[in-house]
Amino acid sequence: MMTTRRNILRLAGGMLAQPVLARLAYAQSYPTRLVHLIVPFPAGGPSDIIARLIGQSLSARLGQPFVIENRVGANGNIGTQAVANAPPDGHTLLFAAAPNAINAVLYDKLSFDFLRDITPVASIARGALVMLVAPSFPAATVAEFIAHAKANSGKLNMASAGKGTPPHVAGELFKVMAGIDMLHVPYRGVAPALTDLLGGQVDVLFDPVTSSIGYVRGGKLRALGVTTAQRSQSLPDVPSIAETVASYEASTWFGVGAPKATPSEIVVKLNATLNGVLADPATMASLNNLGASVFAGSPAEFAAFLADETKKWSAVVNRAGIRPE
Repeated sequence: MMTTRRNILRLAGGMLAQPVLARLAYAQSYPTRLVHLIVPFPAGGPSDIIARLIGQSLSARLGQPFVIENRVGANGNIGTQAVANAPPDGHTLLFAAAPNAINAVLYDKLSFDFLRDITPVASIARGALVMLVAPSFPAATVAEFIAHAKANSGKLNMASAGKGTPPHVAGELFKVMAGIDMLHVPYRGVAPALTDLLGGQVDVLFDPVTSSIGYVRGGKLRALGVTTAQRSQSLPDVPSIAETVASYEASTWFGVGAPKATPSEIVVKLNATLNGVLADPATMASLNNLGASVFAGSPAEFAAFLADETKKWSAVVNRAGIRPE
């Protein structure tokens, strides 16, 4: 009787272990074919450039091609939805960025929930936006800008790359925390906004360092401050806005996500591989040249960060009454 019972228990234990062993074996062999890394933003932008840098390293380390696909539309929602609906086998991944957290509260009727339907895999990099004015603008510091804005309440124009974009919400957060009023002027992308700032048609623009650093270094635009809590390595002489407006922070960020229900073994393997990529001095140097810095961590840490970002921008979107175009 005891022998029979032991055999039954042994058999039951083996049956329970089989799925676990199967997942472990699959994770060890992953990826088994080409991986699609979906970038839901246009080619040539910061997300696309960093995704291609990371994709090349993943291909080299994991032995399968990581192909970058730009699926643009609806401020990143089209590509994100494609990943949310993809099979959860690790062969379709999302290259997420700051707009994803903003969109989660900006759009009322999305067919997916970013925090629920995308599994956080790894954070990749963080970058600063920079507060820009023309050289002729009568303020050389953030404090002088605030004083000028208060003396001319409601008369200054703040450009952005469009409603609900990171430059827009960064500016709205600054308005609230600095206690000033400015008219928002949305553009269809950052290029025309920069053109009008250079021409003096608008007064200020919050723009990613990656797209405006050339104008700053060339003296065509004046950088008053960067939006990260600390100074940017790319513009070390430009103070952070937080040095004047305490606790202000509005960084851009990039990371990798997967469809909900992707096996945890694959998520852990991808996270470890990506963290290895980010520890490479060549990767660090490339990110620094793009105005970004390494932002590595565990899947759980990335999940907590995404929850915090969504909560933060929810307050800004709701207070400013921002609605998508």
